[in-house]
Amino acid sequence: MADPSSYRPRPGEIPDSPGVYRFRDEHRRVIYVGKAKSLRQRLANYFQDLANLHPRTRTMVTTAASVEWTVVSTEVEALQLEYSWIKEYDPRFNVKYRDDKSYPYLAVTMNEEFPRVQVMRGHKKKGVRYFGPYGHAWAIRDTVDLLLRVFPVRTCSAGVFKNAARTGRPCLLGYIGKCSAPCVERISAEDHQELAEEFCDFMAGRTGTYLRRLERKMGEAAEDMEYERAARLRDDIGALKKAMEKSAVVLADATDADLIAVAEDELEAAVQIFHVRGGRVRGQRGWVTDKVEEITTGALVEHALQQLYGEESGDAVPKEVLVPALPDPVEPVQQWLTDRRGSGVSLRIPQRGDKKALMETVQRNAQQALVLHKTKRASDLTTRSRALEEISDALDLDSAPLRIECYDISHLQGDDVVASMVVFEDGLARKSEYRRFQIKGFRGQDDVRSMHEVITRRFRRYLAEKERTGEWADGEDDGVTTATTDGETPGHGTAPGHDATPSGAADDLALTDGPALKDDDGRPKRFAYPPQLVVVDGGQPQVAAAQRALDELGIDDIAVCGLAKRLEEVWLPREDDPVVLPRTSEGLYLLQRVRDEAHRFAITYQRTKRAKRFRSSPLDEVPGLGETRKQALIKHFGSVKKLRSATIDQICEVPGIGRKTAETVAVALARATPAAPAVNTATGEIMDDEDGAPETTADAPGEPVSAGTPDERRGQER
Repeated sequence: MADPSSYRPRPGEIPDSPGVYRFRDEHRRVIYVGKAKSLRQRLANYFQDLANLHPRTRTMVTTAASVEWTVVSTEVEALQLEYSWIKEYDPRFNVKYRDDKSYPYLAVTMNEEFPRVQVMRGHKKKGVRYFGPYGHAWAIRDTVDLLLRVFPVRTCSAGVFKNAARTGRPCLLGYIGKCSAPCVERISAEDHQELAEEFCDFMAGRTGTYLRRLERKMGEAAEDMEYERAARLRDDIGALKKAMEKSAVVLADATDADLIAVAEDELEAAVQIFHVRGGRVRGQRGWVTDKVEEITTGALVEHALQQLYGEESGDAVPKEVLVPALPDPVEPVQQWLTDRRGSGVSLRIPQRGDKKALMETVQRNAQQALVLHKTKRASDLTTRSRALEEISDALDLDSAPLRIECYDISHLQGDDVVASMVVFEDGLARKSEYRRFQIKGFRGQDDVRSMHEVITRRFRRYLAEKERTGEWADGEDDGVTTATTDGETPGHGTAPGHDATPSGAADDLALTDGPALKDDDGRPKRFAYPPQLVVVDGGQPQVAAAQRALDELGIDDIAVCGLAKRLEEVWLPREDDPVVLPRTSEGLYLLQRVRDEAHRFAITYQRTKRAKRFRSSPLDEVPGLGETRKQALIKHFGSVKKLRSATIDQICEVPGIGRKTAETVAVALARATPAAPAVNTATGEIMDDEDGAPETTADAPGEPVSAGTPDERRGQER
């Protein structure tokens, strides 16, 4: 723990001008980013008597080992730079709002030839129109179901669309009139695009004109005695009005605005946002955060605005933003919002009328969200602090283990042996630093030896990183992969206890976190930061193996313990008796969550590798043959078995396959030994994948694996 006076800048060294500052720890990692109208006055606040600082601020300045700053011209530039650095460095002590759920949006893929209406979550994509967010996905589906009667836009997936086009038969929605069936050319691409535009206009709030037009057409049909057409138009109008009733009018002047409310106590804050478009509430979302320092409501609002609009532009930023308190100063924030929208944005506190009444409703939602958050002890700051203190006391550590790493080994009867590493900082999962390993030092089932190998490899990387001063050089493939999620940010897994897991990384690639990074840039690197505590899933043997690995590397400042599943005992190195924490202990609860997350992460990776092995093909071994040409070969010949019997001239007939490639394919297939047919253990059916049998995944019923019932196989999995 550092003394802030050891790195305090000398008097007169800090400029009295706007800028952005960064605190770094002893490993040169950025742990806090802030901005200031006057860097000199702002930084002086951190170097006062520690007793006068907020508890979290005190922890931050004693964790830091240096401070640096960057001078900018204006406060708007400081705001932009602060947001960019927070996104880039992900500092652990900054105010970071955590979504209490992944909110669904109603999305229309206007970037496709035939736009599709669907529910989407996660990062927004270019060329897609979004409406929401909504509290529940079923609310979107109910609304879409009503609107498809009037706007029969495509809702099917690409696979269903292609299959319908191939067979010439639309899906059920095409038969019942809730899809215009562009797949079978009942409507042209241009007309379907126009239909999707009308759908978007209605969802954007331009409802009055469209309803009046339908009512006029209904009257004309009745006058012409086309009563069936008039009845259909009447039902269409009823469906649209019913969809509109789902979002009642809250602002009579058809205002486009976002309302932001904050509920807070000494340690945490909750933010609620209502998105009002055309006078109707079109979406709602909520965030919670720990208070890192003594911070005003206006500053919390400013951070919320950064997170809400930092990646948005154009109409996604409304003309009016209503808040409970204004940032100080307000002009740079308002100018920043105006720049992002491209036109004027009003940032103000509502004083009277409907807007103030609606703000009170948003405030009540924020207060309820904070109360609900307090009941979730896994996210409660006080509970997490108590859990870390209990672990420190029980294991006789010098300080609370702010960073905990947990390791687990997973395999199926000794095959596909893998390991996981999960990281918890301040009692919360740090998903960007999750790692997974392939055991390459030996074959077979030996959890103790596997644990020794993983700990050795991980901390050998730490020692190497510690010694480096330049860029990270490409080294030998250590068989480690970085977890990714659906093409999103590397390492971001799901919350503990959820089924979806990061699984996008290639199994045999070297560890990658993007471009090579220098030691002093402050970004998260591969294995640069040591934990205070290493937890292994297991008892005495696994703990002894982990400690032996650290001893061999000369590391003596990292504590090790193991959590055995049978009695939930905590084992320490070179101790004959375990440490037994009370069943109601918050420390034990935290260790269990860490252990369970490591187990989930490991077994998911093991199943992914197993599924990939079952789906492997002799074509995978052909050098230079990519996925597109492999699919072209299989599509042309129908199966690997038929491809194996083809001549080189016949292989050359496949588009994109030259003679040299054809010769390579023929030689590779001739050398490969045909695999024994897999057996469906549920039915006894012989499944010959080479003859075109459908592929199965590792978790699917009837998985072609070795003998044994599904229950027996699950028991053999570790």
